[in-house]
Amino acid sequence: MHEMSLMHEIIQLVSEDAKSRGFYKVKQIQVIVGDLSNVLPDALELAFFYFSKKKMGLLDEESQLKIIHEKAIAQCQTCLHKFEPDFRLALCPKCGLLNGFLISGETFQVESYEGSDEIEN
Repeated sequence: MHEMSLMHEIIQLVSEDAKSRGFYKVKQIQVIVGDLSNVLPDALELAFFYFSKKKMGLLDEESQLKIIHEKAIAQCQTCLHKFEPDFRLALCPKCGLLNGFLISGETFQVESYEGSDEIEN
């Protein structure tokens, strides 16, 4: 499950940035996951849950992960029809040509995070 290593890297990067901005805790991380990004949102949530229980980086048990779903959309380069592809190579349902260009759905990135500069006892 490569989502464990992806989430590990995200938490390290976010925690380093949060520390440099004077935060003591990361309350929430928002991640965009596209339909065709090869990342499983459920596995990503499980990895986040595991690392938050371990209090990795600036996370604690109250930290949250918000996954923003990005729908896969392709556009035929011949007839310009927009459609939802099942795969990266997209057959246009309107003209039948294998000429679909992905507009969205491959994204996997940290959108934002929320930190706290309050020290908790």
